[in-house]
Amino acid sequence: MGCADQKCRCGDSNELVSLQLKNPISEGGDKSVTSENAPTSERYIIGSIQTPAGNIPQISTQLDWIDYIGAIRVRWGMKRDQYRVNPGLYAVGTPNERSDVFVTANYKLTFDTVRKNIAGLDAWVLVLDTKGINVWCAAGKGTFGTDELVRRIRLTLLEKIVIHRRLVLPQLGATGVAAHLVKKASGFTVLFGPIRASDIRPFINANYKVTKEMRQVNFGWYDRLILTPNDFVYGFRYLLAVVIVYIILSGVNRSGISFQMAAGNAIAATVNIALSYFAGIVLTPVLLPYIPFRMFAFKGYVVGLVLAIVLALYNMLSTNILGMMSWFLLLPAISSFMAMNFTGSSTYTSLSGVKKEMKIAVPIQIASVAMAAILLIAKNVI
Repeated sequence: MGCADQKCRCGDSNELVSLQLKNPISEGGDKSVTSENAPTSERYIIGSIQTPAGNIPQISTQLDWIDYIGAIRVRWGMKRDQYRVNPGLYAVGTPNERSDVFVTANYKLTFDTVRKNIAGLDAWVLVLDTKGINVWCAAGKGTFGTDELVRRIRLTLLEKIVIHRRLVLPQLGATGVAAHLVKKASGFTVLFGPIRASDIRPFINANYKVTKEMRQVNFGWYDRLILTPNDFVYGFRYLLAVVIVYIILSGVNRSGISFQMAAGNAIAATVNIALSYFAGIVLTPVLLPYIPFRMFAFKGYVVGLVLAIVLALYNMLSTNILGMMSWFLLLPAISSFMAMNFTGSSTYTSLSGVKKEMKIAVPIQIASVAMAAILLIAKNVI
């Protein structure tokens, strides 16, 4: 789940992000967005606000059915890299020269979350060009960073629009922004706000003070569950490949390959492998804190092993001892591999930790699958 392809799920959270800049950038180069050249075909633009720097697009804080369908679509991994808004400055309500400026990424799921949560406020939203990547991932990649922030401030002529010199940034963007350099280059002070957009109002009401709760990243079962659809689609090719290979190998016998035998095993093989896929991608993330072991791969192995035991109790695995052993090696390995992919979505892991886990887990997974294949063939040959 690299940030570049949005496999990282930090952007799906209710994070505070900067809204669209007054001057979105076109493909041909930098260009300030005004009411005359703003993309008015975008449903979220409902008007414009006149300022000394020009007319600024005014956006709605109400999400419509197209926004919700778009959110569902990207959660299932469809055109995720293209789900973005134009960078620039946007107006919420009827802001003036004293109104707050919130900064966010141009990943539309993040953009929508922010505008929805500042309904009723009069504010400016500055959207950085993060290439359609959420704040957390973009901060790590540098696109939600010091240079881009300073650049957007200048492009939007923000100093002509507000008389204060304060920007509110999401805390998850802190790794990419050096506040002192922004101050030196633009004169604007960076104020890191809460992690979640839903805390913007409490943050303002607390005189722009961030409480401990506002700084805490919650990663409950629902937060984990809503991240699984993208993984489910992303890893489907692995599922299909394993099913096909298993069905073919199940037809190997002393005479060669029996397609009739392979076809006879197809349904059971598909069901069992699909269940182990589901166990690794969905069950393991949902049950994450309650499963033994620290490494995600081992957590997935435990869930896969439990699945194999349950299937064996319901006589859904082979009655042959070698066939049974083959399933007990294969199902946990599949579940383990798919669960390991969730490390890119979790707040529990680090890059170094993921690399260490892969060095340990991947050889075990490969060995398990190889041994499962050998036992499967041996079942029909011996």
